[in-house]
Amino acid sequence: MEEDVFKALADPTRRRILDELVERDGQTLFEICARLVTKHGLELSRQGISQHLAVLESADLVRSRRQGRYKFHDLNTEPLEHIVTRWLKRDTGGTS
Repeated sequence: MEEDVFKALADPTRRRILDELVERDGQTLFEICARLVTKHGLELSRQGISQHLAVLESADLVRSRRQGRYKFHDLNTEPLEHIVTRWLKRDTGGTS
């Protein structure tokens, strides 16, 4: 699963999508597309953004939920937290 996370983070467009979800979680595809065009000048189709979201979902960095006619995308930081804690040095209480 960690390979999926690194693959997802390797693309700058996907990192921008995550940045937008950090700023405002629970966005629809339309909202994400509008923010990427407005703030970053990215001229990707909705289908292109949807494919990026699918990669992020397969890495479990984004979770989607349906509410009526709308599909909302939420950031999930658990995979990132797992990777970070893997390499953080834990304080063992001893001296180095």
